[in-house]
Amino acid sequence: MSKLPANPATGLRVDQWLWAARFFKTRSLAKQAIDGGRIDVNDAGCKPAKALHVGDMLRISRGEERLEVEVLGLSDKRGPASVAQALYRETESSRVAREAAHEQRQLVGVSGPLKRPDKHARRDLRRLKDAR
Repeated sequence: MSKLPANPATGLRVDQWLWAARFFKTRSLAKQAIDGGRIDVNDAGCKPAKALHVGDMLRISRGEERLEVEVLGLSDKRGPASVAQALYRETESSRVAREAAHEQRQLVGVSGPLKRPDKHARRDLRRLKDAR
């Protein structure tokens, strides 16, 4: 079986394109996101084998991040990030909303999971408790 290159007339599988455009680390993660309803193509749900064409709009949800991108090119090969970024263009409204959400999370102070105190913090906590 020979693997044919992507033909813009026939399209490319959505899970392959998401992987090649570096939205997901593996095709199986891209497939799980599609099956979980976190990927919409042209404002409708899709399946991993749906044919993607140049000009399609994708709405991608990854964790807290929401992206809306337009497909500019098709590739079934995963290359460097600079090449992958040429495959899509994020809409201006999506970029502004994503940056605003990022700033809001920083203001609230939710930067990640809480960490256990390190050696010095534990020592300070013991001193504080003993001072009572």
